[in-house]
Amino acid sequence: MARALHTHSPRRNKPFVTVNCAALSETLLESELFGHEKGAFTGVATERKGRFELAHGGALFLDEIGEISASFQAKLLRVLQEGEFERVGGHKPRAERLLFPGQCA
Repeated sequence: MARALHTHSPRRNKPFVTVNCAALSETLLESELFGHEKGAFTGVATERKGRFELAHGGALFLDEIGEISASFQAKLLRVLQEGEFERVGGHKPRAERLLFPGQCA
């Protein structure tokens, strides 16, 4: 269903990125979605774009979103409402406008 929404939207030529929220711990999920800056974790020597940035202008499908905690959902709500976030270990706001289909079991 999410893929069909994307295919028939004005964003159809933009990326469609999928994340299974239930498959990752919240620490890994945060880095996966938001990305991280150099030095954010021990041994991290380079910055990394997260799925929000990789889906730039397209759609980010959050599968099993109901499996994440309420506190983590609040972080996602900020992105949904304000269209901005910070990478893990960063302080610079980054703006993204995306379609956010989600699915719960």
